[in-house]
Amino acid sequence: MPPNAYLNRVATAAPRYEVHRFFLSFAASMLEREPRQRSIFVRMADRAGIARRYSCFEPASDPEGATLDAAGLFRRGAFPGTAKRMELYEAAAPQLAKQAVDRLLQDEDRSRITHLIVTTCTGFSAPGIDLELVARCGLRDAVERTIIGFMGCYAAINALKLARHIVRSDAEARVLIVDVEICTLHLKETADLEKLLSFCLWGDGCAAALVTAEAHGLQLDTFCAVVAPQGRQLMTWSIHDNGFDMVLSGQVPGAINETLGSRAGEIFADVAVGDVDLWAVHPGGRSVLDAVERALDLDPRALDASRGVLHDYGNMSSATVMFVIERMLKQGRPGQRGCAMAFGPGLTAETMMFRTAG
Repeated sequence: MPPNAYLNRVATAAPRYEVHRFFLSFAASMLEREPRQRSIFVRMADRAGIARRYSCFEPASDPEGATLDAAGLFRRGAFPGTAKRMELYEAAAPQLAKQAVDRLLQDEDRSRITHLIVTTCTGFSAPGIDLELVARCGLRDAVERTIIGFMGCYAAINALKLARHIVRSDAEARVLIVDVEICTLHLKETADLEKLLSFCLWGDGCAAALVTAEAHGLQLDTFCAVVAPQGRQLMTWSIHDNGFDMVLSGQVPGAINETLGSRAGEIFADVAVGDVDLWAVHPGGRSVLDAVERALDLDPRALDASRGVLHDYGNMSSATVMFVIERMLKQGRPGQRGCAMAFGPGLTAETMMFRTAG
């Protein structure tokens, strides 16, 4: 019988620059000629459930000034193109990822790491961040490397799924997962209200996790992916000349509500929703969490960990659900059942059932 796979621990990192209020003021300034739109923006941003977000880029002193960042790269009327943004990603992403990995592996013999899985959707380069991490974090050159790229916010669940397959086929495997996203890199100049509201969710962050056959942490049980019917265009992530462009329709929460409500039997299989003790739901936004709560008829406090991460960090794409799972590891008691889920382009929900070991 193949061994069970366990998520032993998670460590997280966020950049030093807290930018939420600064970015809100900057976004509002782009609507100065549209007072009604600006009023709507301010009201909806205040209801987003976010208090803090972090960026790898130091903000300028004045959110209504000529440049957004202290280095003067994001200048009004002349924001950088995709090539420059990728240069910034190549510098920022490995540095942030190393912080999370070093916290995770501070007491670990790094020569024992057999596999490295990296998820990211906010930048590309080759040689890439996987090789950068091998060099910077003292991993073996022979470590088996996989990048799960451009899958968006649900990529971390796919990384856990792949790690489970690896450990179940090789009981000696020690799989390092790194989910790193520099979302604020893709700020746009626009007066489009929906895009401005979408951008006001995003922050930068990284999570590192270790998956092995050692029976402590969270036992990874089953995985299920469901795709919302006719939801392909509700959430998209495209590469344009001026960076990556996210489309996040206001119809997303409704589609999530409908899909989870109709497909719950596939996700939970032989587990009743009422028997799930721990909920690690990707906080794609307050309305997304509200939709999950309604669809599954959850207790109002069931998603406290997810709402807490949204409040403290915003949406960090693939890293975000791992920030929530980190809280599950600290709060969970032996023998509890859990469900993790994250949403992304497609419109896709990737889900995982787990149990606390012990």
